Amino acid sequence: MDGFVNAMNKLNDIVWSMPLVFLCLAAGIWFSVRMKFPQIRLFKDMVKQLSPGSKSDTGISPFQAFATTVGSRVGMGNIAGVATAIFFGGPGAVFWMWVLAFIGAASAFVESALAQAYKIKTPDGEYLGGPQFFIDRALKCKPFAVVFALATILGPGILMPGVHINSIASTFNMAFGAKEIIVGAIFCAVLALVVCGGVKRIGTIAEYMAPVMCVIYVLIAIVIIVMKIGQVPHALGLIISSAFGFNAVFGGIIGSALAWGVKRGVYSNEAGQGSGAIVSAAADCSHPAKQGLVQALSVYIDTLVVCTSSALIILLTNTFNTQGADGAMLVENVPGLQYGILWVQQALNNAFGGTFGGKALAIIIIMFVFTSLMGYYYEAESNIRYMFGEKKSPLWIFRVVFILSCFTGVLVNGDVVWTMGDSGAGLMAWFNIIAILLLSGKAIALLKDYEDQRNLGKDPVFDPKKFGIDDVTGAWSKYQK
Repeated sequence: MDGFVNAMNKLNDIVWSMPLVFLCLAAGIWFSVRMKFPQIRLFKDMVKQLSPGSKSDTGISPFQAFATTVGSRVGMGNIAGVATAIFFGGPGAVFWMWVLAFIGAASAFVESALAQAYKIKTPDGEYLGGPQFFIDRALKCKPFAVVFALATILGPGILMPGVHINSIASTFNMAFGAKEIIVGAIFCAVLALVVCGGVKRIGTIAEYMAPVMCVIYVLIAIVIIVMKIGQVPHALGLIISSAFGFNAVFGGIIGSALAWGVKRGVYSNEAGQGSGAIVSAAADCSHPAKQGLVQALSVYIDTLVVCTSSALIILLTNTFNTQGADGAMLVENVPGLQYGILWVQQALNNAFGGTFGGKALAIIIIMFVFTSLMGYYYEAESNIRYMFGEKKSPLWIFRVVFILSCFTGVLVNGDVVWTMGDSGAGLMAWFNIIAILLLSGKAIALLKDYEDQRNLGKDPVFDPKKFGIDDVTGAWSKYQK
């Protein structure tokens, strides 16, 4: 086990070196400037594209794609991930998560619009796409596409799921005294029934669960904010001052604040990672830019709303520790309490008294984890299908591997599963960001085409021939006259 732990730590150090941190930031800035900040200009369009009532026989609705990606984005990265960022980077890490969300929304637009443009229609009538397809079809680089596919199968399919099961098991153990291994086994059994139903079942469930879980969690945060309203200016000031090294306590870890803010930002909102693009490609919409705008909005919901809620819950209740660069504790408000989900659970107990808050969080966590893992499964499955076509045996083998990977979350130390998750997310981000930077011209052209049609008073419709895309599977045929 020690050898495995050391190997994962070394891999994570390589993957999440400072070049990736700056690449994530630089890509977001580049896209934002080139497209004239669509995350601001077109905010009304982002909201307008959500239509809960629209259904499709060939794919999932735009709202279902939004709900599925929100469900995937909104998970342990928003709760335990925020706590981890504060532990290693101080409160200032939260500010850099905000920055990444703002500029990352542009990256989310680019990857999702490209995934839509280059999606295919499968023999069973579903849409399938993602970075593996636009790398293959647009960059004409099959080996690069295969490498991304393998990274996605390894990331969301194997390395990342354990974080979520670990969190839900530890939460139930603290709230109800339930044995972690039993909680993990029950949850994995239920999850197996859902993932075998395909993207339509995943989209249908996420359509209802994602909004509910977000609203409940944010309402809890609002209650705490109201209870601690006098401390809110101090908490926000602590975040800002720590981000720029002005705070005396956290000034020495400004580099860690930046690195962990970006690192946890990518893990949480997945902007630039490529995972949101995979789910958005399954949506049925008339123009790729529409789904790109929907996915940009999901990044805002994830970080600016849900992650901020977690940060304020932790900071307002003073339920956090921060470790310095030398390993010594800079702040130790909750000695001995493992950073992560247990911080938020303890914070709710402190705020509401007794164990009510912790038990309420345990119930909410079920929805957070469930939707996250459904998203992870579909992201990996789409790459299995890219690699092996519609063959059933590789898919069923992977389903078994995925469920077993989830269950490892209750068998492996919490620090190790977070390292595994970080490595998985980072591998995807490296390959995807390079690809979307190479294809940035295509994405910008897609946005221009959308805006040109909209300015003429039309409902934008995509013509793949205009962009030199051979729609061999008829993915866009229903919108062609």
